[in-house]
Amino acid sequence: MRRAPRTRDTHTLDRLLDCAILSNLHMPLNVAPGIVIPDGDLAESFVRSSGPGGQNVNKIASAVQLRFNLAATTALEERVKQRLRTLAGRRLTDEGAILIIARNHRTQERNRAEAFARLADLIVRALVEPRVRRPTRPTRLARARRLENKTRRGRDKQLRGRVRSED
Repeated sequence: MRRAPRTRDTHTLDRLLDCAILSNLHMPLNVAPGIVIPDGDLAESFVRSSGPGGQNVNKIASAVQLRFNLAATTALEERVKQRLRTLAGRRLTDEGAILIIARNHRTQERNRAEAFARLADLIVRALVEPRVRRPTRPTRLARARRLENKTRRGRDKQLRGRVRSED
């Protein structure tokens, strides 16, 4: 089966998509309405990737390491920072920074987009305050049912014992 030759229009469309991805990644990072991470809290570096890319993988630094300085940022409240520390897990460094490494794609632009999207997703999940659990007590009827079931089970187990002869 032959493939149709790639036309100029699809090539232009791919370039536009790449440009659209990059235009959304300008620092500072807009995470949610009213939440903006300043560019001083973000640092990115590019390293060689071990993923897809063929011979290109040894020549071009396409993997992205995105570092978010959580300890020094003033863009987030302390409660959100604490939840973010918990969510970050092993991505949290000893210096208090979150390190996100993206290397799933062949191009630096797509890896960069993925890194920023993963950081934004992490921050959005930390913004959601967990509901407070209020302990409940069993009702009077539930307590009575439980005690009755215990009594019935105890009686059944007692009946399983040896049968005594009354001789």
